[in-house]
Amino acid sequence: GINLQVIPGPSAVLAALAVSGLPTDRFTFEGFLNRKAGLRGKQLKELAHEPRTMIFFEAPHRLAQTISDLVEHFGANRQAVICRELTKTYEEIVRGSLEELQTWCEREILGEITLVVAGAQPIAESSPTDWVEAVQARVTLGMTTRDAIAEVATELNVPKRKVYDAVISSEQKSK
Repeated sequence: GINLQVIPGPSAVLAALAVSGLPTDRFTFEGFLNRKAGLRGKQLKELAHEPRTMIFFEAPHRLAQTISDLVEHFGANRQAVICRELTKTYEEIVRGSLEELQTWCEREILGEITLVVAGAQPIAESSPTDWVEAVQARVTLGMTTRDAIAEVATELNVPKRKVYDAVISSEQKSK
């Protein structure tokens, strides 16, 4: 709740981290994500369970797509901050969930962008049985098994492969 301002300096990375309000004890600077969708998706998949705060640079015309990709790989509720034009006249700091930031991006965006994203929460204290039950509940509501596994994995911060293996194991036991 304290309003911070950063004085101009050589590092937008540290300035963005300082004003973000996200954990500063450990962080990783990832630079610009790859422009090619497949390679960018691979990068984000590798970072989905990264526990450190992540900092990215992004071009304003690609920000909306990047936020959409982050929602897909990190989940809509992950906290993030868009820092635009840091230490300049039109500085803007926007905090919220990735879903909220996705809505904010539905306008023209200009200037230099530094994006700060909260790290993943530790893997939830849940068991494979819990994962299978969560997947089955979603399938009952009409979701495909594949989509249910992906959603449960993201929601519980569990690798998708582990949830898949638990579901397959459960199906084999019930036969």
